[in-house]
Amino acid sequence: MSIPRLGVNIDHVATLRQQRGEIYPSIEKAASIVLENGADQITIHLREDRRHIQDADVPLVKKITDQFKKPLNFEMGCHPEMIEKALEINPAWVCLVPEKREERTTEGGLDLKSPENFARVKEAVGRLRSDEIMVSLFIESDKESLERANDLGVEAVEIHTGDYAKDFLLGNDYSKHLESFYLAKEYLDKYEIGCHAGHGLTDLSTEVLLKNKLFVEYNIGHWIIAEAVFDGVGPVTKNLANLFELHPLEL
Repeated sequence: MSIPRLGVNIDHVATLRQQRGEIYPSIEKAASIVLENGADQITIHLREDRRHIQDADVPLVKKITDQFKKPLNFEMGCHPEMIEKALEINPAWVCLVPEKREERTTEGGLDLKSPENFARVKEAVGRLRSDEIMVSLFIESDKESLERANDLGVEAVEIHTGDYAKDFLLGNDYSKHLESFYLAKEYLDKYEIGCHAGHGLTDLSTEVLLKNKLFVEYNIGHWIIAEAVFDGVGPVTKNLANLFELHPLEL
């Protein structure tokens, strides 16, 4: 038996800081608190538009994860600038994600079906893996996207759970999403590719996925920071980590 990994995305601590251009709340303190309370890794996304995490934040967070001997999962677009940043920082993981300046948040998975996009992702993956950085791709759970990810030889994919999470919150039927996730898991397990999940998840929508033994890693951010307004980031993280303990994977 093993426990699914909980990655905590602390981008929105930086969002709050950047809203007023202050030096608080501290991104370092946030990273330390969530790791002290059961998180298995820290996730941060350095966007090209720098809307939340800033360049100076990245080495500070990396220092904290190194102190706790936990991985840093560095989300980024396939921009040459970001590839250079990743090679400089040397995080345990890079998760390649799509970016559009006009979007409020990441709106979907990488488009690996476009030959042009596939070539860009392939180049990024090659450069990162040549430096022994493990790579995951943020993609949809459809078969073609999974096959393209497999062609790239990445260590993991992170399935976009945003549509599932939205239907869950609205009380809609989400069975089609679970079916899609099962099929994705079956395919990825066959090729020994890590099956990760992320985007829009709350404690309740995550619990359904945990009960169904669908993913080995979950990256959750916005809900944790939102709930922290009422209960504190430490207790919210600890309660979520305890939930993970209740639903071990069957190996």
